[in-house]
Amino acid sequence: MAVDPIQTLPPPRSATDFFSDPLDSHPLWFQPDLFLSPNFDSDSYISELRTFVPFDTLRSELQAHLTSLNHELIDLINRDYADFVNLSTKLVDVDSAVVRMRAPLLELREKIEGFRGSVESSLVALKNGLEQRSEAAVTREVLELLLDTFHVVSKVEKLIKELPSVPADWSNGDVNSTEKNAASNGSIENGTNVRETQSMLLERIASEMNRLKFYIAHAQNLPFIQNMEKRIQGASLLLDASLGHCFVDGLEHRDENAIYNCLRAYAAIDNTSSAEEIFRMTIVAPLIQKIIPHGPSGGVVGASGDGLENDYQEIKKCIEKDCKFLLEISSAENSGLHVFDFLANSILKEVLSAIKKGKSGAFSPGRPTEFLINYKSSLDFLGHLEGYCPSRSAVTKFRAEAIYIEFMKQWNVGVYFSLRFQEIAGALDSALATTSLVPVHNSPSGNGSSQDLTLKQSVTLLESLRSCWREDFLILSCSDKFLRLTLQLLSRFSNWLSSGLAARKTGNTGSNSRYEWAASAVPNDFLYSSVANANHSRNMYTYYPWSCSSETDTLHQIIHDINCLATEVCGDYLEHVLQLLSSCSTDVLDLVKQSILQGGKSLNDLTPLAINAITDALVDEAVKGLKDVKAIATTFRMTNKPIPSRHSLYVSGLLSPLKKDFLDMEKHNPYLTRETIKELRYGAATEITGRYYDMVVEIVSVARKTESSLQRLKKGAQRRAGVSADVSDPSVSDTDKLCMQYFLDIQEYGRNLSTLGVDAKEIPAYRSLWQCVAPQDRQNVIDL
Repeated sequence: MAVDPIQTLPPPRSATDFFSDPLDSHPLWFQPDLFLSPNFDSDSYISELRTFVPFDTLRSELQAHLTSLNHELIDLINRDYADFVNLSTKLVDVDSAVVRMRAPLLELREKIEGFRGSVESSLVALKNGLEQRSEAAVTREVLELLLDTFHVVSKVEKLIKELPSVPADWSNGDVNSTEKNAASNGSIENGTNVRETQSMLLERIASEMNRLKFYIAHAQNLPFIQNMEKRIQGASLLLDASLGHCFVDGLEHRDENAIYNCLRAYAAIDNTSSAEEIFRMTIVAPLIQKIIPHGPSGGVVGASGDGLENDYQEIKKCIEKDCKFLLEISSAENSGLHVFDFLANSILKEVLSAIKKGKSGAFSPGRPTEFLINYKSSLDFLGHLEGYCPSRSAVTKFRAEAIYIEFMKQWNVGVYFSLRFQEIAGALDSALATTSLVPVHNSPSGNGSSQDLTLKQSVTLLESLRSCWREDFLILSCSDKFLRLTLQLLSRFSNWLSSGLAARKTGNTGSNSRYEWAASAVPNDFLYSSVANANHSRNMYTYYPWSCSSETDTLHQIIHDINCLATEVCGDYLEHVLQLLSSCSTDVLDLVKQSILQGGKSLNDLTPLAINAITDALVDEAVKGLKDVKAIATTFRMTNKPIPSRHSLYVSGLLSPLKKDFLDMEKHNPYLTRETIKELRYGAATEITGRYYDMVVEIVSVARKTESSLQRLKKGAQRRAGVSADVSDPSVSDTDKLCMQYFLDIQEYGRNLSTLGVDAKEIPAYRSLWQCVAPQDRQNVIDL
């Protein structure tokens, strides 16, 4: 009977569907062919994809692939549906076929198992044979090693006995003095050849001892080696003693061949420290003892002072004369003796020991001047030693030696800088802690040097700044600290000056003792230079009542000092610092330059504050004359004065603090530039005029309001009395007289400004004042 085909799902999209992807399209990372590989492993496949494909994406892709496979399976079944249905009907007598095939398969399995058993037994026998062979090889190797060790020990003992002219008691470290002196004096025939032959033999013994150490390192736990340990130690001690005496003999006679062979022997047995110590005790120590004498207990023997500069000069000569030959031998190219460091472990070690015992005070930073001299001499000495290094790598190795590091640790430059910091910063703090400005009587040289400065505080600052980079103060390794101190000094001075000027302006100087110098200077004290006073007669004080005493400095000098300091810091001082640090990188030099220029800018920023202080002092002194302005209004109001025809007397003294002769740079004050004086005059004149205007405007405004009220009252009284109010009063009012007087005054005031070099028309307050009091026909044109 017919069977209905399997109900299929909608077929996949056609491959010609250009508006959507077919169902069997997959991303590049998804390869279905890998599923058919016999070595396919799902876990490894997923672990590889999880690094760049999310699990959700992988799951959806696998589900889409499964759907595609189901569609394909259904298509295959539908295509061969008849064969699929008849498949079960074609399977006839399957059980009998299985029975027929089972017998040969069982027979084949038995044969395979028998063959496998024979192979496994052969494999076990082969492994046992290989293990026995390996054990035999190891045993043979150990036996050969023991035999070689025995032969080497015997050979070493035999070679030691063959050493020429070597007494038997060398093994105990003692040498018969008669035989040694005979050998040393050359009484033995061909003594040089004997030393050279002896050194060559010792080098050979050392090479054999090196082999022996290698054998012992590989068989040190064996009983045979342990039984030979005494013989080996005896041979080693005898070799060390013989090699030491031969090396000493070669050093005393400067036998280069013998020394070279001995050094190669020491290098072969890896005992470089013994050679370095022998050289130190035999050659270096007696030389240093003569230069820096000291007793065995560390006491000073005949030492004078703790200076090291002369001692280093003598040591350099001794090294050149008595040590250079060995340094040249050990540093010869392709000599194999680079493992020795006689510079550090022999020469520098002995020098350090002698200084500690004989001149321990040389390392003390408690005396900064002597400490710095010794420190720089020591650095020069180390540089001299580095000159014997044949290459840069040798210099690096020399600086990495423990004795070099220990030598540098003796110089506590941190404590030295702390003492210098207290000395330099303390001097400036003491100068700034005074309750008044202290002048120094110098004649300005005009070159920006310390001779130009006029205040002790400024001179102390410049000296402190220069001390930071003086040769007898500076340590280049602490240059960063000295640069920071330089900037701190500039900041300290700037804060002291700016805070004092600000406190003086606000009137808070009495609340802080640091600003007493600003409080002690009354406004009049800022108007004349003490140096100028010293150069003029005492009659000057009677001519200028606002001048200060010779003990009080002025803000004129402060401005001058600020300009000198800023010029010096940003000029020669900066160049000097950059020259000292010329070995630094360009980036470092740029940062140093920017920081110092910023410090100079902080000084320049103080100039406007000082100018404002001078201006305030001048204005405060000048406006005292404005009290007569109000008196004029009272006079016109209380008396029937005629129309004024000349200016008031107070106008002549109003600008007295700004008289040209007073601020004339050539005559009285060489510390202010023409530009500064001009700025001071204009600023003070502007401020005085502004106050003058405020006072006059207020008086005139009150007068006009009063006059207007009186006129209204008068008109009311006339109306009540039946008198016509249209009749105008032909007389000039008091307000008009007052304005006329003020007009004459400001005309004279403007002329006085002109004599000072200040154009009154350029002052806005003066123009407003003119318009306030000038007659109607003259308000638009200022005519002095």
